[in-house]
Amino acid sequence: MIIIGLTGSIGMGKSTTSDMFKSLGVPVISADETVHQLYSAEAAPLIEAAFPGTAPDGVVNREVLSEKLMAAPEEFKRLEAIIHPLVRAREQSFLKQAAVRNEPMVLLDIPLLFETGTTDRVDVIVVVSCAPEIQRQRVMARPGMTTEKFEAILSRQTPDAEKRARADYVIDTGQGLEAAQRQVADIVAKLSNPTGKGE
Repeated sequence: MIIIGLTGSIGMGKSTTSDMFKSLGVPVISADETVHQLYSAEAAPLIEAAFPGTAPDGVVNREVLSEKLMAAPEEFKRLEAIIHPLVRAREQSFLKQAAVRNEPMVLLDIPLLFETGTTDRVDVIVVVSCAPEIQRQRVMARPGMTTEKFEAILSRQTPDAEKRARADYVIDTGQGLEAAQRQVADIVAKLSNPTGKGE
């Protein structure tokens, strides 16, 4: 079973690209979606204990947590120490189930694949990218986004140029959805037929 790691900086179109793999029958688990689930499940009391006032009702208030982290960026490490092991546990369960089904390939949608230094957990790295001006336009259109917040997020992410250099495949989402879909289909076809026979 080939494990694909999909990653990319904020605003690059990673979620949309992940859905394209899913539409081609590739099982996908999203780290962001897993975190979202954990915030209303087992992670909530742990985060409330570490960051009082962020989950008083058993569900993490992402805005309150974000404000606390923006005020004290060094606290990101504490949050990651809580969340990452829980995400990995769900990921391992996903992989075991996929192996039982004899899936030929699966995709792990991991925004911080490079930043966490865990590229060894995947066999193939696919980086989603686009021009910086397109990225900025997409991100600044998000509700509640500010230039300060955008810059803070970028400062914690591996530069796009480095991600591209370390990727096995790069998908450029700046050329439109159809172009991105063709790139995804091409990658799936190559991984399905690594010897190139029959092409």
